[in-house]
Amino acid sequence: MYRRHFLQLATAAALAACVGGCTRPGPLRTGIHPWIGYEPLYLAEEFGWLSDSVRLLKGRAASDSIGGLVSGQLDAAALTLDESLRVHAAGVPVRAVAVTNISAGADVLLARPDITALAGLRGRRVAAELGGVSGILLFSVLERAGLSREDLSIIDLPAHEHLQAWRAGDIDASVNYHPEASRLEAEGAVCLFDSRQLPETIFDVLVVTDSAIRRQPNAVAHLVSAHFRGLQHLVRHMHDSVYRVATRQRVSPEMVRQSLARVMLPELSANHRYLAHNGRLESVAKKLENMMLREGLLSGGLDYQHLSEPGFLPRSLS
Repeated sequence: MYRRHFLQLATAAALAACVGGCTRPGPLRTGIHPWIGYEPLYLAEEFGWLSDSVRLLKGRAASDSIGGLVSGQLDAAALTLDESLRVHAAGVPVRAVAVTNISAGADVLLARPDITALAGLRGRRVAAELGGVSGILLFSVLERAGLSREDLSIIDLPAHEHLQAWRAGDIDASVNYHPEASRLEAEGAVCLFDSRQLPETIFDVLVVTDSAIRRQPNAVAHLVSAHFRGLQHLVRHMHDSVYRVATRQRVSPEMVRQSLARVMLPELSANHRYLAHNGRLESVAKKLENMMLREGLLSGGLDYQHLSEPGFLPRSLS
């Protein structure tokens, strides 16, 4: 399973087919990749709850969606908050229209059994996908441990390649996420730190470009509504949903249950609180921006008044 490769050429060709030949806007092209917090949208598609105004374009990792937004091949995507800031920094203004999940133990730092404390990372080889949320967790860990990036050897590696590197003996620690992390634990990795120690910090959100919001507001509203309809099914029909997710992601039902136990899935009222202007989401975004600037993950400050856009949240669910 991959949480976080650009879109395949075939996908790009399909997107381009309508350019210049359509008299009205095409569907809202929405990037998505396998991650437990995005499952409500997969369920919405499976049950036929997405109208023709929204199209899910499925990638393997967040880099697919980031690349698609930056290149203009996507109008919206499911990303972590820090990934959304990267898109904004690349010159594509986006707004968060829904919070899909908050990590509560899903993101972890795993290490060889002989490393028993964070200070033991000094001089060791640590794999992290610096272009994604793993970089945020890593630098948060270093800050807590009183270490700098110069104190260890950081290997920038996509999360799904960590297991192979671990087996080859090329890394001593991995910044990863469940259920991918479960595969490393099965190989003897032990957890030194997880996102429960960073409460309400690692957010996943649905983001939409400013231009798509202006051009296709009804489709944006439908996308958000479909997410909450899928979430409602996930919560009310957990047994059915777990087996659907397990089948789609080719993992065991128990791994799906473990993944669900490590995230918070905010319902509608919580979303209204998180997305309020100058609310929690924007407060965390500012802290992330400062950290990313300090660690060289952003080249300059971002120019936006409000990152969150609560106006597309439905008032209630039927």
